[in-house]
Amino acid sequence: MTDTTLNRVSDESFFGHPAGLSTLFFTEMWERMSYYGMRALLVLFMTLSMQEGGLGITVASATAIYGLYTGAVYFMGLPGGWIADRLIGGQQAVWYGGIIIMVGHILLAIPSDNTFFIGLIFVVMGTGLLKPNIGALVGQLYSRDDSRRDAGYALYYMGINLGSIIGYIVCGWLQVNVGYHWAFGAAAIGMAFGLVQFRLTLFKLHGEGAEPTQPLSDQGRRNSHFAILAGAAGIGLLTLLILTGSITINPVTLAQYVAFTITVVFLAYYAGMYSFADLDSNEKKSLGALFLVCIASTFFWAGFEQAGSSLNLFGRDYTDRIIGTFEIPPAWFQSANSFFIVILSPFFAALWINLGKTLVSTNYGFKCAIGLIIMATGFIVMFFAAQVAASGMLAAPYWLVATYFLHTVGELCLSPVALSAVSKLSPRRFAGQMMGVFTLTYSIGNVVAGLVAGNFDPENIQQMPNLYLYIAFFTIAAGIVIGLFAFKTRSWESLIKEA
Repeated sequence: MTDTTLNRVSDESFFGHPAGLSTLFFTEMWERMSYYGMRALLVLFMTLSMQEGGLGITVASATAIYGLYTGAVYFMGLPGGWIADRLIGGQQAVWYGGIIIMVGHILLAIPSDNTFFIGLIFVVMGTGLLKPNIGALVGQLYSRDDSRRDAGYALYYMGINLGSIIGYIVCGWLQVNVGYHWAFGAAAIGMAFGLVQFRLTLFKLHGEGAEPTQPLSDQGRRNSHFAILAGAAGIGLLTLLILTGSITINPVTLAQYVAFTITVVFLAYYAGMYSFADLDSNEKKSLGALFLVCIASTFFWAGFEQAGSSLNLFGRDYTDRIIGTFEIPPAWFQSANSFFIVILSPFFAALWINLGKTLVSTNYGFKCAIGLIIMATGFIVMFFAAQVAASGMLAAPYWLVATYFLHTVGELCLSPVALSAVSKLSPRRFAGQMMGVFTLTYSIGNVVAGLVAGNFDPENIQQMPNLYLYIAFFTIAAGIVIGLFAFKTRSWESLIKEA
Protein backbone atom coordinates (compact mmCIF):
# COMPACT_ATOMS: atom_id res chain seq x y z
CA MET A 1 0.00 0.00 0.00
CA THR A 2 1.47 3.35 -1.07
CA ASP A 3 1.78 6.42 1.15
CA THR A 4 -0.91 8.16 -0.90
CA THR A 5 -3.33 5.28 -0.38
CA LEU A 6 -2.58 5.24 3.34
CA ASN A 7 -3.30 8.96 3.52
CA ARG A 8 -6.60 8.43 1.76
CA VAL A 9 -7.74 5.69 4.11
CA SER A 10 -6.65 7.39 7.33
CA ASP A 11 -7.84 10.91 6.41
CA GLU A 12 -11.19 11.57 8.09
CA SER A 13 -10.90 15.30 8.62
CA PHE A 14 -14.18 16.36 6.97
CA PHE A 15 -17.14 14.58 8.59
CA GLY A 16 -15.25 11.30 8.39
CA HIS A 17 -14.06 11.99 4.83
CA PRO A 18 -10.77 13.20 3.33
CA ALA A 19 -9.98 16.83 4.09
CA GLY A 20 -9.79 17.52 0.36
CA LEU A 21 -13.54 16.97 0.16
CA SER A 22 -14.07 20.20 2.09
CA THR A 23 -12.02 22.07 -0.53
CA LEU A 24 -14.14 20.70 -3.35
CA PHE A 25 -17.39 20.96 -1.36
CA PHE A 26 -17.07 24.72 -0.80
CA THR A 27 -15.62 25.44 -4.26
CA GLU A 28 -18.58 23.72 -5.88
CA MET A 29 -21.01 25.34 -3.45
CA TRP A 30 -19.90 28.84 -4.46
CA GLU A 31 -19.70 27.94 -8.16
CA ARG A 32 -23.27 26.62 -8.08
CA MET A 33 -24.34 29.73 -6.16
CA SER A 34 -23.06 31.85 -9.05
CA TYR A 35 -24.45 29.57 -11.77
CA TYR A 36 -27.98 29.05 -10.43
CA GLY A 37 -28.27 32.58 -9.06
CA MET A 38 -27.61 34.00 -12.52
CA ARG A 39 -29.53 31.31 -14.41
CA ALA A 40 -32.70 32.04 -12.45
CA LEU A 41 -32.68 35.62 -13.77
CA LEU A 42 -31.62 34.98 -17.35
CA VAL A 43 -35.00 34.68 -19.09
CA LEU A 44 -36.58 37.28 -16.82
CA PHE A 45 -33.90 39.84 -17.76
CA MET A 46 -33.97 39.10 -21.47
CA THR A 47 -37.78 39.41 -21.71
CA LEU A 48 -37.96 42.57 -19.57
CA SER A 49 -38.70 45.67 -21.63
CA MET A 50 -35.83 48.00 -22.47
CA GLN A 51 -37.63 50.82 -20.64
CA GLU A 52 -37.43 48.72 -17.47
CA GLY A 53 -33.73 47.96 -17.98
CA GLY A 54 -34.03 44.60 -19.74
CA LEU A 55 -33.19 43.49 -23.28
CA GLY A 56 -36.75 43.49 -24.63
CA ILE A 57 -36.34 40.12 -26.39
CA THR A 58 -39.39 38.05 -27.31
CA VAL A 59 -40.23 35.02 -25.17
CA ALA A 60 -39.50 32.64 -28.06
CA SER A 61 -36.03 34.10 -28.65
CA ALA A 62 -35.20 34.47 -24.94
CA THR A 63 -36.12 30.87 -24.10
CA ALA A 64 -34.22 29.63 -27.18
CA ILE A 65 -31.13 31.53 -25.99
CA TYR A 66 -31.67 30.07 -22.51
CA GLY A 67 -31.85 26.57 -23.96
CA LEU A 68 -28.71 27.13 -26.03
CA TYR A 69 -26.90 28.47 -22.98
CA THR A 70 -27.81 25.63 -20.61
CA GLY A 71 -27.30 23.01 -23.32
CA ALA A 72 -23.87 24.43 -24.18
CA VAL A 73 -22.83 24.29 -20.52
CA TYR A 74 -23.26 20.51 -20.52
CA PHE A 75 -21.83 20.03 -24.01
CA MET A 76 -18.64 21.92 -23.17
CA GLY A 77 -17.99 19.46 -20.36
CA LEU A 78 -16.70 17.06 -23.03
CA PRO A 79 -13.76 19.21 -24.21
CA GLY A 80 -13.33 20.47 -20.64
CA GLY A 81 -12.72 16.95 -19.37
CA TRP A 82 -10.36 16.21 -22.26
CA ILE A 83 -8.30 19.35 -21.58
CA ALA A 84 -7.86 18.33 -17.95
CA ASP A 85 -7.00 14.70 -18.72
CA ARG A 86 -4.59 15.47 -21.53
CA LEU A 87 -3.16 18.95 -20.95
CA ILE A 88 -3.43 20.69 -17.57
CA GLY A 89 -4.82 18.35 -14.90
CA GLY A 90 -7.98 18.64 -12.83
CA GLN A 91 -6.70 21.21 -10.34
CA GLN A 92 -5.76 23.78 -12.96
CA ALA A 93 -8.95 23.08 -14.90
CA VAL A 94 -11.00 23.98 -11.82
CA TRP A 95 -8.87 27.06 -11.10
CA TYR A 96 -8.88 28.52 -14.62
CA GLY A 97 -12.49 27.50 -15.18
CA GLY A 98 -13.51 29.42 -12.05
CA ILE A 99 -11.61 32.51 -13.19
CA ILE A 100 -13.32 32.43 -16.61
CA ILE A 101 -16.72 32.04 -14.91
CA MET A 102 -16.03 35.01 -12.63
CA VAL A 103 -15.01 37.17 -15.60
CA GLY A 104 -18.24 36.14 -17.33
CA HIS A 105 -20.38 37.25 -14.41
CA ILE A 106 -18.48 40.54 -14.19
CA LEU A 107 -19.31 41.15 -17.86
CA LEU A 108 -22.98 40.35 -17.13
CA ALA A 109 -22.93 42.92 -14.35
CA ILE A 110 -21.99 45.68 -16.82
CA PRO A 111 -25.19 47.35 -18.13
CA SER A 112 -24.51 46.73 -21.82
CA ASP A 113 -26.20 44.45 -24.35
CA ASN A 114 -22.89 43.50 -25.97
CA THR A 115 -21.08 42.54 -22.77
CA PHE A 116 -24.13 40.55 -21.65
CA PHE A 117 -23.84 37.99 -24.44
CA ILE A 118 -20.05 37.89 -24.23
CA GLY A 119 -20.45 37.20 -20.51
CA LEU A 120 -22.72 34.23 -21.26
CA ILE A 121 -20.05 32.77 -23.54
CA PHE A 122 -17.43 33.13 -20.79
CA VAL A 123 -19.67 31.40 -18.24
CA VAL A 124 -20.29 28.52 -20.66
CA MET A 125 -16.57 28.04 -21.33
CA GLY A 126 -15.59 28.29 -17.69
CA THR A 127 -18.31 25.94 -16.49
CA GLY A 128 -17.38 23.39 -19.14
CA LEU A 129 -13.84 23.44 -17.77
CA LEU A 130 -14.68 23.42 -14.05
CA LYS A 131 -17.83 21.32 -13.66
CA PRO A 132 -16.77 17.86 -14.94
CA ASN A 133 -13.32 18.03 -13.40
CA ILE A 134 -14.27 19.04 -9.88
CA GLY A 135 -16.62 16.04 -9.80
CA ALA A 136 -13.80 13.79 -11.01
CA LEU A 137 -11.50 15.14 -8.29
CA VAL A 138 -13.98 13.99 -5.64
CA GLY A 139 -13.59 10.40 -6.82
CA GLN A 140 -9.79 10.68 -6.83
CA LEU A 141 -9.80 11.38 -3.09
CA TYR A 142 -10.81 7.77 -2.43
CA SER A 143 -9.14 4.47 -3.21
CA ARG A 144 -11.11 2.06 -5.41
CA ASP A 145 -12.28 -0.07 -2.49
CA ASP A 146 -13.01 2.80 -0.09
CA SER A 147 -16.55 2.29 1.19
CA ARG A 148 -16.90 6.03 1.88
CA ARG A 149 -16.99 6.94 -1.83
CA ASP A 150 -20.80 6.96 -2.30
CA ALA A 151 -21.33 8.87 0.94
CA GLY A 152 -18.65 11.33 -0.15
CA TYR A 153 -20.50 12.05 -3.38
CA ALA A 154 -23.74 12.44 -1.42
CA LEU A 155 -22.05 15.03 0.79
CA TYR A 156 -20.63 16.77 -2.28
CA TYR A 157 -24.12 16.79 -3.86
CA MET A 158 -25.37 18.49 -0.70
CA GLY A 159 -22.86 21.29 -1.35
CA ILE A 160 -24.31 21.73 -4.84
CA ASN A 161 -27.80 22.21 -3.45
CA LEU A 162 -26.71 24.52 -0.63
CA GLY A 163 -24.97 26.68 -3.23
CA SER A 164 -28.04 26.81 -5.43
CA ILE A 165 -30.22 27.81 -2.47
CA ILE A 166 -27.81 30.64 -1.60
CA GLY A 167 -27.77 31.75 -5.25
CA TYR A 168 -31.54 31.80 -5.62
CA ILE A 169 -32.06 33.69 -2.36
CA VAL A 170 -29.26 36.26 -2.71
CA CYS A 171 -29.54 36.98 -6.44
CA GLY A 172 -33.35 36.81 -6.35
CA TRP A 173 -33.52 39.37 -3.55
CA LEU A 174 -31.05 41.70 -5.28
CA GLN A 175 -32.98 41.49 -8.55
CA VAL A 176 -36.20 42.70 -6.91
CA ASN A 177 -34.72 45.24 -4.50
CA VAL A 178 -31.63 46.63 -6.27
CA GLY A 179 -31.52 45.49 -9.89
CA TYR A 180 -30.49 42.72 -12.24
CA HIS A 181 -26.91 43.84 -12.77
CA TRP A 182 -26.28 43.91 -9.02
CA ALA A 183 -27.55 40.33 -8.88
CA PHE A 184 -25.17 39.32 -11.69
CA GLY A 185 -22.37 41.05 -9.77
CA ALA A 186 -23.24 39.01 -6.67
CA ALA A 187 -22.79 35.85 -8.76
CA ALA A 188 -19.27 37.06 -9.62
CA ILE A 189 -18.51 37.66 -5.93
CA GLY A 190 -19.75 34.17 -5.10
CA MET A 191 -17.39 32.63 -7.64
CA ALA A 192 -14.58 34.78 -6.24
CA PHE A 193 -15.22 33.33 -2.76
CA GLY A 194 -14.97 29.85 -4.24
CA LEU A 195 -11.69 30.62 -5.99
CA VAL A 196 -10.10 32.13 -2.87
CA GLN A 197 -10.97 29.20 -0.63
CA PHE A 198 -9.92 26.73 -3.37
CA ARG A 199 -6.47 28.29 -3.59
CA LEU A 200 -6.05 28.60 0.20
CA THR A 201 -7.04 24.98 0.87
CA LEU A 202 -5.55 23.36 -2.24
CA PHE A 203 -2.95 21.56 -0.11
CA LYS A 204 -5.71 19.34 1.29
CA LEU A 205 -5.95 17.56 -2.06
CA HIS A 206 -2.44 16.13 -1.51
CA GLY A 207 -1.56 16.53 -5.18
CA GLU A 208 -4.62 14.73 -6.58
CA GLY A 209 -5.38 16.10 -10.04
CA ALA A 210 -2.22 18.22 -10.12
CA GLU A 211 -1.08 16.57 -13.37
CA PRO A 212 -2.97 15.28 -16.43
CA THR A 213 -3.87 11.59 -16.18
CA GLN A 214 -3.09 10.89 -19.85
CA PRO A 215 -0.59 13.58 -20.91
CA LEU A 216 0.04 14.21 -24.58
CA SER A 217 3.42 14.22 -26.22
CA ASP A 218 5.19 17.56 -26.63
CA GLN A 219 4.06 17.77 -30.25
CA GLY A 220 0.53 16.81 -29.25
CA ARG A 221 0.49 19.56 -26.63
CA ARG A 222 1.64 22.14 -29.17
CA ASN A 223 -1.01 21.03 -31.65
CA SER A 224 -3.68 21.09 -28.96
CA HIS A 225 -2.74 24.56 -27.74
CA PHE A 226 -2.89 25.82 -31.32
CA ALA A 227 -6.30 24.18 -31.85
CA ILE A 228 -7.68 25.68 -28.63
CA LEU A 229 -6.41 29.16 -29.51
CA ALA A 230 -7.81 28.84 -33.03
CA GLY A 231 -11.16 27.72 -31.64
CA ALA A 232 -11.25 30.63 -29.18
CA ALA A 233 -10.34 33.06 -31.96
CA GLY A 234 -13.09 31.61 -34.15
CA ILE A 235 -15.67 32.03 -31.39
CA GLY A 236 -14.45 35.58 -30.78
CA LEU A 237 -14.67 36.48 -34.46
CA LEU A 238 -18.16 34.96 -34.81
CA THR A 239 -19.33 36.85 -31.71
CA LEU A 240 -17.94 40.11 -33.09
CA LEU A 241 -19.69 39.62 -36.43
CA ILE A 242 -23.00 38.91 -34.68
CA LEU A 243 -22.72 41.89 -32.33
CA THR A 244 -21.83 44.29 -35.16
CA GLY A 245 -24.76 43.07 -37.24
CA SER A 246 -22.59 41.58 -40.00
CA ILE A 247 -24.27 38.24 -39.37
CA THR A 248 -27.88 37.86 -38.29
CA ILE A 249 -28.85 34.76 -36.35
CA ASN A 250 -32.37 33.72 -35.36
CA PRO A 251 -32.01 32.14 -31.90
CA VAL A 252 -34.99 29.82 -32.44
CA THR A 253 -33.67 28.51 -35.76
CA LEU A 254 -30.19 28.12 -34.30
CA ALA A 255 -31.57 26.18 -31.32
CA GLN A 256 -33.42 23.84 -33.70
CA TYR A 257 -30.24 23.15 -35.69
CA VAL A 258 -28.19 22.67 -32.51
CA ALA A 259 -30.71 20.22 -31.03
CA PHE A 260 -30.71 18.26 -34.30
CA THR A 261 -26.90 18.27 -34.54
CA ILE A 262 -26.29 17.11 -30.96
CA THR A 263 -28.91 14.38 -31.42
CA VAL A 264 -27.17 13.16 -34.58
CA VAL A 265 -23.79 13.18 -32.79
CA PHE A 266 -25.27 11.21 -29.90
CA LEU A 267 -26.94 8.61 -32.16
CA ALA A 268 -23.88 8.29 -34.42
CA TYR A 269 -21.52 7.76 -31.50
CA TYR A 270 -23.87 5.27 -29.90
CA ALA A 271 -24.33 3.35 -33.14
CA GLY A 272 -20.59 3.36 -33.74
CA MET A 273 -19.95 2.03 -30.27
CA TYR A 274 -22.55 -0.69 -30.75
CA SER A 275 -21.36 -1.76 -34.21
CA PHE A 276 -17.60 -1.23 -34.30
CA ALA A 277 -16.29 -1.46 -30.71
CA ASP A 278 -15.91 -5.25 -30.75
CA LEU A 279 -18.52 -5.80 -28.02
CA ASP A 280 -19.76 -9.24 -27.05
CA SER A 281 -23.48 -10.04 -27.08
CA ASN A 282 -23.97 -9.27 -23.38
CA GLU A 283 -22.25 -5.90 -23.71
CA LYS A 284 -24.44 -5.03 -26.68
CA LYS A 285 -27.58 -5.88 -24.75
CA SER A 286 -26.43 -3.82 -21.77
CA LEU A 287 -25.78 -0.92 -24.17
CA GLY A 288 -29.33 -1.37 -25.47
CA ALA A 289 -30.67 -1.16 -21.91
CA LEU A 290 -28.62 1.98 -21.35
CA PHE A 291 -30.02 3.53 -24.53
CA LEU A 292 -33.49 3.33 -23.00
CA VAL A 293 -32.21 5.22 -19.97
CA CYS A 294 -30.71 7.87 -22.28
CA ILE A 295 -34.06 8.40 -24.00
CA ALA A 296 -35.77 8.80 -20.62
CA SER A 297 -33.10 11.29 -19.54
CA THR A 298 -33.58 13.41 -22.67
CA PHE A 299 -37.36 13.62 -22.22
CA PHE A 300 -36.97 14.32 -18.51
CA TRP A 301 -34.65 17.32 -18.85
CA ALA A 302 -36.74 18.76 -21.68
CA GLY A 303 -39.59 19.00 -19.16
CA PHE A 304 -37.66 19.65 -15.97
CA GLU A 305 -35.75 22.61 -17.43
CA GLN A 306 -38.98 24.55 -17.88
CA ALA A 307 -38.07 25.72 -14.37
CA GLY A 308 -35.80 28.48 -15.64
CA SER A 309 -38.00 29.45 -18.60
CA SER A 310 -41.79 29.02 -18.80
CA LEU A 311 -42.29 28.28 -15.09
CA ASN A 312 -40.00 31.18 -14.19
CA LEU A 313 -42.05 33.55 -16.33
CA PHE A 314 -45.27 32.19 -14.82
CA GLY A 315 -43.88 32.92 -11.36
CA ARG A 316 -43.07 36.50 -12.32
CA ASP A 317 -46.15 37.43 -14.35
CA TYR A 318 -49.05 35.25 -13.20
CA THR A 319 -48.38 34.33 -9.57
CA ASP A 320 -49.51 36.25 -6.50
CA ARG A 321 -46.14 36.95 -4.87
CA ILE A 322 -47.34 39.34 -2.15
CA ILE A 323 -47.44 38.04 1.42
CA GLY A 324 -48.47 40.88 3.70
CA THR A 325 -46.07 43.64 2.73
CA PHE A 326 -43.38 41.30 1.38
CA GLU A 327 -42.94 40.53 -2.31
CA ILE A 328 -41.53 37.07 -3.07
CA PRO A 329 -38.73 37.36 -5.67
CA PRO A 330 -39.59 35.17 -8.72
CA ALA A 331 -36.25 33.33 -8.45
CA TRP A 332 -37.11 32.08 -4.97
CA PHE A 333 -39.66 29.63 -6.33
CA GLN A 334 -36.87 27.73 -8.08
CA SER A 335 -35.09 27.24 -4.75
CA ALA A 336 -37.94 24.89 -3.78
CA ASN A 337 -36.26 22.18 -5.87
CA SER A 338 -33.02 22.43 -3.88
CA PHE A 339 -34.83 22.50 -0.53
CA PHE A 340 -36.84 19.40 -1.48
CA ILE A 341 -33.69 17.57 -2.64
CA VAL A 342 -31.96 18.22 0.68
CA ILE A 343 -35.03 16.97 2.56
CA LEU A 344 -35.93 13.99 0.38
CA SER A 345 -32.52 12.60 -0.71
CA PRO A 346 -31.97 10.45 2.44
CA PHE A 347 -35.48 9.01 2.06
CA PHE A 348 -34.93 7.97 -1.57
CA ALA A 349 -31.49 6.54 -0.83
CA ALA A 350 -33.06 4.32 1.84
CA LEU A 351 -35.98 3.48 -0.47
CA TRP A 352 -33.80 2.00 -3.23
CA ILE A 353 -31.71 0.06 -0.71
CA ASN A 354 -34.80 -1.44 0.95
CA LEU A 355 -36.43 -2.27 -2.38
CA GLY A 356 -33.22 -4.01 -3.41
CA LYS A 357 -33.56 -6.31 -0.39
CA THR A 358 -37.08 -7.35 -1.37
CA LEU A 359 -38.71 -9.00 -4.35
CA VAL A 360 -39.79 -5.55 -5.61
CA SER A 361 -36.41 -4.82 -7.18
CA THR A 362 -36.92 -2.75 -10.34
CA ASN A 363 -34.58 -2.21 -13.25
CA TYR A 364 -33.03 1.07 -14.36
CA GLY A 365 -35.39 1.65 -17.27
CA PHE A 366 -38.51 1.20 -15.16
CA LYS A 367 -37.23 3.52 -12.41
CA CYS A 368 -36.48 6.19 -15.01
CA ALA A 369 -39.94 5.76 -16.53
CA ILE A 370 -41.52 6.27 -13.10
CA GLY A 371 -39.42 9.39 -12.55
CA LEU A 372 -40.44 10.74 -15.96
CA ILE A 373 -44.16 10.19 -15.28
CA ILE A 374 -43.99 11.77 -11.82
CA MET A 375 -42.24 14.83 -13.25
CA ALA A 376 -44.94 15.06 -15.94
CA THR A 377 -47.71 15.20 -13.31
CA GLY A 378 -46.23 18.53 -12.24
CA PHE A 379 -47.48 19.97 -15.54
CA ILE A 380 -50.98 18.73 -14.75
CA VAL A 381 -50.73 20.92 -11.64
CA MET A 382 -49.63 23.78 -13.89
CA PHE A 383 -52.66 23.17 -16.12
CA PHE A 384 -54.93 24.13 -13.22
CA ALA A 385 -52.65 27.04 -12.21
CA ALA A 386 -52.72 28.36 -15.79
CA GLN A 387 -56.51 28.15 -15.82
CA VAL A 388 -56.56 30.49 -12.83
CA ALA A 389 -54.25 32.89 -14.68
CA ALA A 390 -56.33 32.64 -17.85
CA SER A 391 -59.39 33.70 -15.87
CA GLY A 392 -57.67 36.98 -15.10
CA MET A 393 -56.57 36.26 -11.53
CA LEU A 394 -53.11 35.66 -10.09
CA ALA A 395 -52.39 32.04 -9.16
CA ALA A 396 -51.51 31.20 -5.57
CA PRO A 397 -47.81 30.44 -4.88
CA TYR A 398 -48.54 26.87 -3.78
CA TRP A 399 -49.25 25.83 -7.39
CA LEU A 400 -45.61 26.40 -8.34
CA VAL A 401 -44.34 24.89 -5.09
CA ALA A 402 -46.41 21.75 -5.70
CA THR A 403 -45.06 21.54 -9.26
CA TYR A 404 -41.46 21.82 -8.07
CA PHE A 405 -42.14 19.16 -5.43
CA LEU A 406 -43.32 16.69 -8.09
CA HIS A 407 -40.39 17.62 -10.35
CA THR A 408 -37.97 16.99 -7.47
CA VAL A 409 -39.50 13.58 -6.71
CA GLY A 410 -39.16 12.72 -10.39
CA GLU A 411 -35.56 13.94 -10.39
CA LEU A 412 -34.65 11.78 -7.41
CA CYS A 413 -36.22 8.76 -9.12
CA LEU A 414 -34.40 9.34 -12.39
CA SER A 415 -31.19 11.38 -12.11
CA PRO A 416 -29.09 9.32 -9.64
CA VAL A 417 -30.49 6.09 -11.10
CA ALA A 418 -29.48 7.14 -14.62
CA LEU A 419 -25.93 7.99 -13.49
CA SER A 420 -25.69 4.62 -11.76
CA ALA A 421 -26.93 2.94 -14.93
CA VAL A 422 -24.18 4.57 -17.00
CA SER A 423 -21.50 3.39 -14.58
CA LYS A 424 -22.84 -0.19 -14.39
CA LEU A 425 -24.17 -0.87 -17.89
CA SER A 426 -21.34 0.71 -19.91
CA PRO A 427 -18.65 -1.66 -21.19
CA ARG A 428 -15.84 -1.24 -18.67
CA ARG A 429 -13.22 -0.19 -21.21
CA PHE A 430 -15.51 2.58 -22.49
CA ALA A 431 -16.98 3.77 -19.18
CA GLY A 432 -15.48 7.27 -19.38
CA GLN A 433 -16.56 7.82 -22.96
CA MET A 434 -20.09 6.63 -22.25
CA MET A 435 -20.43 9.06 -19.35
CA GLY A 436 -19.47 11.82 -21.77
CA VAL A 437 -21.99 10.57 -24.33
CA PHE A 438 -24.67 10.43 -21.65
CA THR A 439 -24.16 14.11 -20.83
CA LEU A 440 -25.32 14.84 -24.37
CA THR A 441 -28.83 13.87 -23.21
CA TYR A 442 -28.67 16.86 -20.84
CA SER A 443 -27.66 19.12 -23.73
CA ILE A 444 -30.42 17.88 -26.02
CA GLY A 445 -33.02 18.11 -23.25
CA ASN A 446 -32.02 21.66 -22.31
CA VAL A 447 -32.09 22.97 -25.88
CA VAL A 448 -35.46 21.32 -26.52
CA ALA A 449 -36.75 22.78 -23.23
CA GLY A 450 -35.95 26.27 -24.51
CA LEU A 451 -37.77 25.61 -27.79
CA VAL A 452 -40.83 24.24 -25.98
CA ALA A 453 -40.94 27.22 -23.63
CA GLY A 454 -40.94 29.54 -26.65
CA ASN A 455 -44.52 28.44 -27.42
CA PHE A 456 -45.80 30.25 -24.32
CA ASP A 457 -47.05 33.56 -25.70
CA PRO A 458 -47.57 36.12 -22.92
CA GLU A 459 -50.03 37.96 -25.18
CA ASN A 460 -52.22 34.86 -25.52
CA ILE A 461 -52.58 33.50 -22.01
CA GLN A 462 -55.71 31.57 -22.96
CA GLN A 463 -53.58 28.95 -24.71
CA MET A 464 -51.33 28.37 -21.70
CA PRO A 465 -53.42 25.71 -19.88
CA ASN A 466 -53.57 23.46 -22.95
CA LEU A 467 -49.84 23.88 -23.61
CA TYR A 468 -49.02 22.60 -20.11
CA LEU A 469 -51.53 19.78 -20.61
CA TYR A 470 -49.90 18.78 -23.91
CA ILE A 471 -46.48 18.63 -22.22
CA ALA A 472 -47.93 16.48 -19.44
CA PHE A 473 -49.69 14.02 -21.75
CA PHE A 474 -46.77 13.73 -24.19
CA THR A 475 -44.27 13.11 -21.37
CA ILE A 476 -46.54 10.62 -19.60
CA ALA A 477 -46.99 8.76 -22.88
CA ALA A 478 -43.20 8.67 -23.34
CA GLY A 479 -42.83 7.37 -19.77
CA ILE A 480 -45.37 4.59 -20.39
CA VAL A 481 -43.63 3.48 -23.59
CA ILE A 482 -40.24 3.48 -21.87
CA GLY A 483 -41.73 1.53 -18.96
CA LEU A 484 -43.09 -1.12 -21.35
CA PHE A 485 -39.72 -1.49 -23.09
CA ALA A 486 -38.11 -1.74 -19.64
CA PHE A 487 -39.75 -5.12 -19.12
CA LYS A 488 -37.61 -6.36 -22.03
CA THR A 489 -34.39 -4.61 -21.05
CA ARG A 490 -34.61 -5.92 -17.48
CA SER A 491 -33.22 -9.25 -18.63
CA TRP A 492 -30.48 -7.44 -20.58
CA GLU A 493 -29.38 -5.60 -17.43
CA SER A 494 -29.10 -8.87 -15.52
CA LEU A 495 -26.78 -10.27 -18.20
CA ILE A 496 -24.14 -7.62 -17.60
CA LYS A 497 -24.35 -8.13 -13.85
CA GLU A 498 -23.75 -11.83 -14.25
CA ALA A 499 -20.98 -11.42 -16.81
